[in-house]
Amino acid sequence: MLFNKILLAYDGSKASIKALGRAVELAKVTPGSTLDIVHAFEFPRFFVGEGIAPIPASVNKEIYDLAEQTTEELKERMANAQVDGRVQMIQGPPAEVILEYAKQNEIDLIIIGSRGLGGIREFVLGSVSHNVVQHAKVPVLVVK
Repeated sequence: MLFNKILLAYDGSKASIKALGRAVELAKVTPGSTLDIVHAFEFPRFFVGEGIAPIPASVNKEIYDLAEQTTEELKERMANAQVDGRVQMIQGPPAEVILEYAKQNEIDLIIIGSRGLGGIREFVLGSVSHNVVQHAKVPVLVVK
């Protein structure tokens, strides 16, 4: 089976950098394939009782700036890759963003690192990669 439209979920973690390498390799050996790379980022929400506590604007700015920096580093990595690829930064819950992007763009294969940068939150809620594997309608390659 050929995968012509490949989606890589990227967060800058070691696993996602390895996944980037695999995605580029796969795109190179599949003539006419395209590689879309999405860096999904989410602003934090703190729940207090029934409501959501306001997050200082400086925290949201730091998160946005880090997402932008991660995306720029990714574009630099892709500049030398010699594959047809596009890089996008999308705000939202990462698993939802990845799944929705795959659906909207008729992706054939999703590639994702086995562990991201989520820390304890990911441990409690289940990892993004696990969520994507469970809900994707197309094959998912999880890179360790």
